[in-house]
Amino acid sequence: MWLERIVSEGLAHHSYFLCDGREAIVIDPRRDVAVYLEQARRLNVCICAVLETHRHEDFILGSRELAERTGAPVWHADAHLPYAYGQAAEDGQTWSLGDFRLRALSTPGHTPGSMSYVLELASDQAWMVFTGDTLFADEVGRVDFSGPELARSLADQLYTSITTRLLPLGDGVLVWPAHGAGSMCGGAIADRLWTTIGLERALNPRLHLSREEFVENLARVLPHPPYIRRVEAWNLGLAPFWNDVASPRLLKPAEFAQLSETAQVVDTRAMLAFAAAHVPGALAIETGRLSQMAGWFLDPERPILLVCPGDPTSPITALRRLGFDQVVGYMEGVDEWVWAGYPVQKVGLVSAAELRQELASSPSMALLDVRMPDEFAAGAIPNALNVPLISIPQRLAELPRSGLTLYCGSGPRSMLAASLLQRAGWSEVRILLGGFAAWHND
Repeated sequence: MWLERIVSEGLAHHSYFLCDGREAIVIDPRRDVAVYLEQARRLNVCICAVLETHRHEDFILGSRELAERTGAPVWHADAHLPYAYGQAAEDGQTWSLGDFRLRALSTPGHTPGSMSYVLELASDQAWMVFTGDTLFADEVGRVDFSGPELARSLADQLYTSITTRLLPLGDGVLVWPAHGAGSMCGGAIADRLWTTIGLERALNPRLHLSREEFVENLARVLPHPPYIRRVEAWNLGLAPFWNDVASPRLLKPAEFAQLSETAQVVDTRAMLAFAAAHVPGALAIETGRLSQMAGWFLDPERPILLVCPGDPTSPITALRRLGFDQVVGYMEGVDEWVWAGYPVQKVGLVSAAELRQELASSPSMALLDVRMPDEFAAGAIPNALNVPLISIPQRLAELPRSGLTLYCGSGPRSMLAASLLQRAGWSEVRILLGGFAAWHND
């Protein structure tokens, strides 16, 4: 048996490639499917089936393209939805894989039709289970993506799925979820790559609650980025294939300037480089944070221009996995832009030591904390206003137009917040270098 977990960084998405003998099965493939084709070639195996645990909300699935390129049938969950491809997996259905078999196990909750897949030995003994977004390390899946009216019912179903379907598989069974730490699909997923039913029974705080406590605790509607509705629709079979999307062009400053009149500009360079000089109106989102932030602030209907430190492959890949296919061009840094005489914007910087001195003489200085409310409650700079980063576009009227200092945990979120304010017309913004961590340690 060969098992490989394929991690999509940023999204914290985990897909799986299993093979035994000459046959392989892929579970929850990402949109860029070359990694699975290369693995099959390297191992000299044939992909014989593609399985989905649910209709994913946070990234575009690659099931349809993988099926097109291999001839493998696709089996999806959430059978109540109008898929344009594949067949619906049924509870108890099995797929042979060499000396093993995979068995579908209905585990509704995260979505109404979520499906887990149990890998069994020839003796019918469960060895591992692929749980999708039903059960994570130290966490369970969110239940609010289907809307507030269904949250309590889905939370109740999730409790039943975990306690009556997954836990009885046995403490020694390995658990392979669809996400790791950092995913928006679970509130506090542990940074633990390896887990078992027994570890989750012992360590997962959700599993120590009564049914009533579990439902009450989980059935809360949390913020989610607007792009997920488009992803949900595309994952029914509407997304273009990866290789059918046009590649963006390297642009000269004049063409970049012309296109930027209608396009969204995203600068993926390090935040200090952005602070020094950037294209006016650009959003500061470093490449490693695109997967978490782009869906909150980018319009999927408008073209995108990138400013990146070099090869644009990584930021383009991160955006396309979310369904942002409209990257039309890029510049490698802003040197040519500056040399061509085009205007730039800057973001001011202040150290923790300097800010303490300023606050000693001007305690009413305007401070904006862009962290989430729970972070703010755990400790903040005195007299700071808390407006979470994701709420800034809706709360601009509350913010001072000048003399504003922003901070977050360490810096990147406050730099993005500063760029959002600049795009909205703020001319004087600066950030605290090192964020609250620097303030706390100063």
